[in-house]
Amino acid sequence: MDLGLERYLRSEGFDEFVGPDGQPRPAARALCTYLAGLAEDDLLARRAAVDAAIVTMGITFTTYGDGASIDRAWPFDPIPRVMPASEWARIDRGLRQRLVALNLFIDDLYNEQKIVRDGVFPAELLANSRNFRAQCKGMSPRFGVWAHICGTDLVRDKDGTVYVLEDNLRVPSGVSYMLENRILMKSAFPELFEMCRIQPVDGYTAALYDMLAALSPRTGDRPVIALLTPGIFNSAYFEHSYLAQQIGAQLVQGTDLIVGSDDVVYMKDIAGLRRVDVIYRRIDDDFLDPDVFRTDSVLGVKGLMRAWRKGTVAIANAPGAGVADDKVVYAFVPEIIKYYLSEEAILQNVPSFLCYREKDCAHVLANLDKLVVKPANESGGYGILIGPQATPEARRQCAERVKADPRGFMAQPTLTLSTVPTLIGNQIAPRHVDMRPFVLQSGSLYATTGGLTRVALPEGSLVVNSSQGGGSKDTWIVEDT
Repeated sequence: MDLGLERYLRSEGFDEFVGPDGQPRPAARALCTYLAGLAEDDLLARRAAVDAAIVTMGITFTTYGDGASIDRAWPFDPIPRVMPASEWARIDRGLRQRLVALNLFIDDLYNEQKIVRDGVFPAELLANSRNFRAQCKGMSPRFGVWAHICGTDLVRDKDGTVYVLEDNLRVPSGVSYMLENRILMKSAFPELFEMCRIQPVDGYTAALYDMLAALSPRTGDRPVIALLTPGIFNSAYFEHSYLAQQIGAQLVQGTDLIVGSDDVVYMKDIAGLRRVDVIYRRIDDDFLDPDVFRTDSVLGVKGLMRAWRKGTVAIANAPGAGVADDKVVYAFVPEIIKYYLSEEAILQNVPSFLCYREKDCAHVLANLDKLVVKPANESGGYGILIGPQATPEARRQCAERVKADPRGFMAQPTLTLSTVPTLIGNQIAPRHVDMRPFVLQSGSLYATTGGLTRVALPEGSLVVNSSQGGGSKDTWIVEDT
C-alpha cells in the first residue's frame, strides 16, 4: 500500500510516525514497512473484520444528548500508535511519582493540612473546593491511599514535549477499551506481533485484583470484591461488566447491598447475605450514601459511609479522593510533588491560567479566542471552550460564566496536539491524539504499558473524547532496536 509519506505529513506540529525529514521514526519503521507492503483492499478488509468483531462482542459506549442516551459501537482505528520503550520509561516514572504525591496531598488535606498551613496550597482554594468532603475528615484509608486508580491524560505538543493534561482520580474509565483494543489488533494483524517487540498490556486485570484485594479489612480469607455500578444505562457499563468478569468481582447495584446493624456491608444473594470486603465503586461521591450525601440518590447504599469510617469495608477510589481531581488543583501538582517528595516533577503540566487570580482572569477574558477554557470539575470534554474554534457568541457566554465563578474555571494555551496516521475512509491521514495511561496504588504501584490512545477523527479537530465524536487506537510501546 503506497502511504505517500510526503502527502501524509501535511499537518503542522509533531507527527509521531514520520520525522521532519519525511522518514519514519525509528520506533515506527517496522510498522511503516508492513503498511507499505499491504494491499489497500487487504487493509480495508481487516478493518471491516474488526468492526464486525466489535459489534459481535458488544463493545459499546453510550452518548448522551437531546435528553436521550444512545449505545454506539466502539470507534476503533486499526493503525496503532507507536512509542519507543526508552521514552516510555521516563513517562512511567513520572506517572508513578505523580500519583504518590497526589495521595499524600489528599491524605494531608483530610488530616493535618500541613500543606495549607505552610502556604504551599491556598486555603481559599480548599475552602471553595466542590469535591472536598467534610465527612471524610480524620480518615486515613489503608496505606494512606485515597486514589487507588488514576487515569492520567497525556498530550504531546508541537515540539515533541509530553505534558500531563489532567488527572482523573474519581471514577476514571477507559481501561477496558485499552485491553480490548489489543485483543482486536492481535486478531486482525497477528503477523505484526511477530515483527515488532511490543510490550504487553494484559497484566492490568491481575494487578487490579491484587490492588483491590490488598485493601481488604479481613486477612486470611479470599476477599469478596464488589464492583458497584449505576446500572446498564451508564455510559461505561460495558467496562463495569467487563472488569467485574475479569477480576472475579460481583457486579452489583446499590439495591444489591445492605449495611447491617454491625456496620458491615452485605450483598444479597440466593443463599442469604454475604459479607463484602472491598467495593470498587463506579459512581460519584454524591450518590454513594443517601444518609450522608444526596438524600435522593437511589444508586448508593444507606450506611455505606458509616461502614467505611468504621473500617469494615474498603472503597476504591475512596470517598473524597476527588478533591485532587480539580483542574485548578492540577496547576499546583508540581509544587505538591516538591513539597511531599522533595523532587522536581518528571512530567510537566501544561502552562495554566487560574481565573480566581485577578491578573490571570483578566488575561483569559482578553484572550478567549486563543485559549482553551475548562470548568474545574467537569469531565468527558463537557463544558470546554476551544477558543480558536468557538463562535463569538460561545466566547461571550463563556466570559459570563467565568466572571460569575472565577474559582470554577482555568485556561490553557491551545496546544497543537501530535498526530498519528489514521485510516479515514480508504486513505491514511494524520489525526490528533492524546493518551490515558492507568496507574494503580495500594501497598505497591502499577502502571500500564502505554494506555488508551484517543483520536480526534474529524480533520483538524482537537476533541478526542468518544462522547464528543472521537475514536481510539491500540498503543504500542516497542523495544528500542
